Amino acid sequence: MDWNLRTFTAELIGTFTLVFFGAGSVMVDEWTGGALGVVGIAAVFGTTVSAVIYGLGDISGAHINPAVSFAFALSGRFSWKKLPPYVLAQLSGAALASLSLGALLPQVQTWGETQPYGSDLSAIWLEGIFTFFLMLVIIFVSSGAKEKGIIAGLSIGMVVFLEAAMGGPLTGASMNPARTFGPSLAAGNFSYFYIYLIGPVAGASLAIGAWKILKKT
Repeated sequence: MDWNLRTFTAELIGTFTLVFFGAGSVMVDEWTGGALGVVGIAAVFGTTVSAVIYGLGDISGAHINPAVSFAFALSGRFSWKKLPPYVLAQLSGAALASLSLGALLPQVQTWGETQPYGSDLSAIWLEGIFTFFLMLVIIFVSSGAKEKGIIAGLSIGMVVFLEAAMGGPLTGASMNPARTFGPSLAAGNFSYFYIYLIGPVAGASLAIGAWKILKKT
């Protein structure tokens, strides 16, 4: 395990921020009877991702997503030895964010968790497709294994916004095992977690295959 406190902390804070504001917006929407709506929630997710990339991209790459870290390792841009501490940081940040939301918004009945609104199989396919396009954009606009800079922050944030706006009503548009892990842990319900592990990891991995075909030699 290639441990680095600075990058570990950046990934923990970045994922905490994503889940706190993202899942938090879902909880606030429920609490207020739909004040934010699907587009409002999608905007929170997209702008949060952009902000994290601008703020932390130079430190850890702002992966904030185990599927993205795994895909970067597959691409050869990221060391496999760094993968375990990155994933640990991401899951820890997500868990802390959800537990914090539960303490701050005890009146909300749910935890902002993601769940399929159709069959489990269709949800896996949808999450895979969403993550495929997200990772394809990430790998092309990133520098090495780092998401950083004006182009990366804007383009990745826009993709998250678009996919969350379209896919939110279908699967919650997680595209991120950590985003689902935090609320699942807080709610004590991992019934659907496998969907948001298999779909995003498979989709991100396929994106690396497409990138290898499309990239300039």
